Amino acid sequence: MADRIDRRCFLAKGIVGAAAVGAVHTSVEEQTLAAALQDGTAQASQPAKPKTDIPPGSLPCGKIGNVSLSRLFIGGNLIGGWAHSRDLMYASKLFTSYNTEAKVFETLELAQACGINTIQLDPACWGPIAKYNQTHNPKLQTMVCVPLSEDKAKMNEAIKRQVDMGATLLYSHGGVTDSWMMNGGSTDVIAQMLELIKAQGLPAGVGSHSLNMPIACERDKVGADYYVKTFHMDRYWSATPKERRVEYDWMRGNAADHNANNDSMWCNNPEETAAFMESVSKPWVAFKVMAAGAIKPQLAFPYAYRHGADFIIAGMFDFQVEGDVKIALEALQKLDSRKRPWCG
Repeated sequence: MADRIDRRCFLAKGIVGAAAVGAVHTSVEEQTLAAALQDGTAQASQPAKPKTDIPPGSLPCGKIGNVSLSRLFIGGNLIGGWAHSRDLMYASKLFTSYNTEAKVFETLELAQACGINTIQLDPACWGPIAKYNQTHNPKLQTMVCVPLSEDKAKMNEAIKRQVDMGATLLYSHGGVTDSWMMNGGSTDVIAQMLELIKAQGLPAGVGSHSLNMPIACERDKVGADYYVKTFHMDRYWSATPKERRVEYDWMRGNAADHNANNDSMWCNNPEETAAFMESVSKPWVAFKVMAAGAIKPQLAFPYAYRHGADFIIAGMFDFQVEGDVKIALEALQKLDSRKRPWCG
């Protein structure tokens, strides 16, 4: 992004300027860097191989179609900078300033070292991910969301674009899909999108925040290979009280959107969601499991796995990756009351 803060350039300029005016005391390393910058010999440093005490192969995998996926995905929102931050207006800028390309690479290298083999992406995040996959082996698998369109040719073009970029799985963007149905759309367009994805040889899924979406898709037999559905407990301080909670309910003529609820509320009816998904024999990828940072992963991950999620997406900074994988491993090892069979 053009407005990102390039910390290496910022540091370098600061060092050169300081050396010129003698305003600060610099370290040997800083003096060496300043000299290299002045004579043009500075080279981009190669990241050290990430260290982790998580043994290779520890994180279990499941399958969607013929694709083997770690039970924990890394989410792309923190890279794109549109992570939900409630009324903290500086958060997106802070996230993109921190997540320079070098930092993104470090994060993904650590994720792979810990056993995560898949990232969930909005197409706008492709830049650093595509570059990462050009220089790393094995490549990081990608589950990419695509918008719906009544224009079949336009939608097919959007799908092919993601396939050409290297998408491993594709699914309909949850917010766009919900809005489509709330504004009178039909599941026929969703079914058409799924057919176009499958024609490219990729598993095809449907994303949503509303429980009504998988209900409608199963009712109308649209042919989804998997679902990407929000899921989190509702027992935390910033959850919308039940008496004021509004559900996306186009089936009953209620066109309310998510903004009717608190900005930490992404699954208005977790018990009903778990009960319905128990009746669906298709893989379920759960996202917003921490309610956009309102629930600790120590509570969120066990809750999601125990109540039926086959895979979890979690946005992570580099300093959270190893800890989150360990939490997921412990949650998966201690499952004692999961009713829903693993699907995938």
